[in-house]
Amino acid sequence: MSVEEVWRGLGLPGIVDVHTHFMPQRVLDKVQAYFAGAEAYLGFPWPIAHGNDPDDHVKRLREFGVVAFTSMIYAHKPGMAAWLNAWAREFAAATPGCALTATFFPEESAADYVREALESGARVFKAHLQVGEYDPRDPLLDDVWGMIADAGAPVVTHCGSGPVPGRFTGPGPITGVLERHPRLRVVVAHMGLPEYGAFLDLAGRFPGVGLDTTMAFTEFTEQAWPFPPSDRSRLLDYEDRILFGSDFPNIPYAYAEAVGALVRLDLGDDWLRAVLYGNGVQILRPMAP
Repeated sequence: MSVEEVWRGLGLPGIVDVHTHFMPQRVLDKVQAYFAGAEAYLGFPWPIAHGNDPDDHVKRLREFGVVAFTSMIYAHKPGMAAWLNAWAREFAAATPGCALTATFFPEESAADYVREALESGARVFKAHLQVGEYDPRDPLLDDVWGMIADAGAPVVTHCGSGPVPGRFTGPGPITGVLERHPRLRVVVAHMGLPEYGAFLDLAGRFPGVGLDTTMAFTEFTEQAWPFPPSDRSRLLDYEDRILFGSDFPNIPYAYAEAVGALVRLDLGDDWLRAVLYGNGVQILRPMAP
């Protein structure tokens, strides 16, 4: 079944994908080079299935029927985030359907450029605790989290310990942030794999916590980090806080597999409508119709 057949069959106008990667070409090249060497640290290959041409990536998303998406950028060192944010503003302005995305890193200037991003209309932020290797509880980020919480903007956060654990991955560090900023809207990337249950628990504790489906439930991911069957029914409990994400284009399988994996869960059409479109619209509005 094609991606279009899925959303049309559900009576949707298309799909909202909250986790797509658009970034400066040289950064994208480095990211994809990292995955090209994945066999060395994962023990199995991670072939990029969709190339590295951003213009082609936008075209393909439109062909799939994706009506709103993001440019998930992330910084891994000081002095990088403000530059990425400036690039993302230009990209979003030139790319209909792309929600203005921003990022940050623990540094003295973080509060200033996050304030600027919010004033410029940033709809969503990305924080990558694994790649960035920073503690989200760093005092340099306290004002940042506070501003974002006050604005109601979600932060898609790679805080799970997959594909490889980092010093500040796992539920502990981000829980410390939420305890200080309980109104913060955090979208746990990749369903928090492999600590799926712990991050579902976190959603139960904090009403602003959601999870995105990025790479979860696919045949590729199930081989290495299977989702516990005992937790499948809990996905219905958070129907209004689970959002579709794909990680496109940095995925080792066809885009249709990301959608088909959700269909195979057999959680019902209402759940699929919420995950594939409704919940994402709430986050990226007014970028989606």
